[in-house]
Amino acid sequence: MISRVSKCTKNIIIPILSNSSKTCCFIHGSPGTPALALSDLDILVEKAGLGSSDDEVVEFLSNDPQCNRIQLTHHLFDKLLRRFKDDWKSALGVFRWAESRSGYEHTLEAYDMVLDTLGKMKKMDKMMMILHEMRDNKIVTLNTVAKVVRRFAGAGQWEEAVRIFDELGSFGLEKNVESMNLLLDTLCKENRVERAREMFLKLKAHILPNANTFNIFIHGWCKVGRVDEANWTIQEMKGHGCRPCVISYSTIIRFHCSQSNFDVARSVLDEMRAEECPPNIVTYTTIMSYMAKAEEYEHALEIAESVKSDRLKPDTLFYNSLIHILGRAGQVREAIHVFEVEMPKSSVVPNTSTYNTMIAMFCHCCQEDKAFNVLKRMEDSGICKPDVQTYYPLLKSCFRTGKTDDSLSKLWDDMVKKHHLSLDISAYTLLIHGLCRANKCERAYLFFEEMIGQGIMPRYKTCRLLFEEVKQKHMYDAAEKIEDFMKKM
Repeated sequence: MISRVSKCTKNIIIPILSNSSKTCCFIHGSPGTPALALSDLDILVEKAGLGSSDDEVVEFLSNDPQCNRIQLTHHLFDKLLRRFKDDWKSALGVFRWAESRSGYEHTLEAYDMVLDTLGKMKKMDKMMMILHEMRDNKIVTLNTVAKVVRRFAGAGQWEEAVRIFDELGSFGLEKNVESMNLLLDTLCKENRVERAREMFLKLKAHILPNANTFNIFIHGWCKVGRVDEANWTIQEMKGHGCRPCVISYSTIIRFHCSQSNFDVARSVLDEMRAEECPPNIVTYTTIMSYMAKAEEYEHALEIAESVKSDRLKPDTLFYNSLIHILGRAGQVREAIHVFEVEMPKSSVVPNTSTYNTMIAMFCHCCQEDKAFNVLKRMEDSGICKPDVQTYYPLLKSCFRTGKTDDSLSKLWDDMVKKHHLSLDISAYTLLIHGLCRANKCERAYLFFEEMIGQGIMPRYKTCRLLFEEVKQKHMYDAAEKIEDFMKKM
């Protein structure tokens, strides 16, 4: 925030202390320009950013009267740590500064956050330093250990991950099935299923596995594409007296669906019923969604009928998938019936994704008026609000119909000013490409500059398209800037 303003104005920063002892800062610009108030958070972020090491961050904050007048709360400090989730020096620096403040004591959540940031940035020695402090204060939880084990596993330091588990007792925690499952799950999520298997074989003589243990392996084997081992794990599960549950089978079904092996997925459904473990609504929704991706709409609708025959209660995700499938299958009237009749009748509340699906369907069918009616209905519902995804099909419709002036500006204002949405790379790409095709590269270039200013890296294809367009319009300064940017990509 400071850096952006400083490019536009000559700043005079004046600290003001209010009656509530809460620091407020104002940046004064040119005459007639209203002052911009800086929050306590902005002040701390600016000062912490000046340090080139965690020790310097502590020094800058400790010696700054403005920072020391700020009333530090746990809520403020949590927000500060989140700002520095990818900057370990600042995160550790503000952590050390905060603990030096009189009357302030770190929460467990703050310890866990800074520990996780250090691990994510591969600062393992410093992460362990924080963990040992937590051990001395007797505040290590299983969740804390999970973060440490995950970070060591992510860094490929498997021995250290296992060593942490071996030392659980020193942290006041037990080696039991819960902690064993945590270790196995961490290794499996890092695609180290074989290593997890080795650990399990060593531990199972002392720790009795439960159903969750085997479900972790089923998910792990499927994740690395080894479904035969997942099927074998189902049998091993039974051998240990654990009954496979709907999660066990649904994980394998999801794998087969991801490979478009729908016949095999159906055979697993039959196996579930034979084992008296009937599929649930999530199982069916998974199959339907993958069939829709494969454009097998008729088969997907057959699966939807099975929900009725099995007398399962549909949920919002099921209806979202069903509406999408009906729309793609050209059964718009049936999709409207589900949205306006079946969902209310079943007391299922639509979410943002439901409305987005309806809007996308109407836009796909060139029924923009109905799409805008759904948008209005969502805004009036009081249940959910539009997101960036809501506006994608509406923006595309503007470009398709050539309404790139007032209609596009209205949508833009609604997104940014009315709903305060932050645009992502997909939204900016859509706008830049659409405006270039509409021969409005001047506006496209403004979005390009805004995108860069937000720290969002455009794709090379987008830069190339815009570069060619601005050259044709003799916008040579813009072309030069785009070309310079492309050279740095």
